[in-house]
Amino acid sequence: MSGIPAPDVIARAAPLIRDAEGFSAAPYRDAAGVTTIGYGSTRYPDGRAVTMTDAPVSRAAAEALLQSAMARLWALLAPRLGRAPNRNEAAALLSLAYNIGAGALSTSMLLAKFNAGDAAGAADQFLRWDKARIDGVLTPLPGLAARRRRERALFLDTSNP
Repeated sequence: MSGIPAPDVIARAAPLIRDAEGFSAAPYRDAAGVTTIGYGSTRYPDGRAVTMTDAPVSRAAAEALLQSAMARLWALLAPRLGRAPNRNEAAALLSLAYNIGAGALSTSMLLAKFNAGDAAGAADQFLRWDKARIDGVLTPLPGLAARRRRERALFLDTSNP
């Protein structure tokens, strides 16, 4: 549904994602135990999962992984939008999808509220995604809570939409 070109959305989402994910040249396991590399990448452009035995990546390679993942996610997410977002809403949605996956976002109350025209209700739903499954238990994480507050603030930002 979104008529916003992918490069515009990606350019707005990338700084938030980079800041929230941080950079690691070497593979590592995130708080939920998912193997990641670079700026939180879990897969390579060819679909292979990142493993703990993978070679370290440069910042340039990490940026390429990030850009590829965001483009792929936006292509999955945009058709699921029942109404056109502004650039800030789109970037916040992309940042969330980068972290939780397009599938989880696609079936979420957040997206249902957004598609129904309830932007305020959708914005509040960002704050519900502050947990990770650790040892089988959904556990609130301060870093995720902070990220969700930033995504929510971007989503609600009407300056330069």
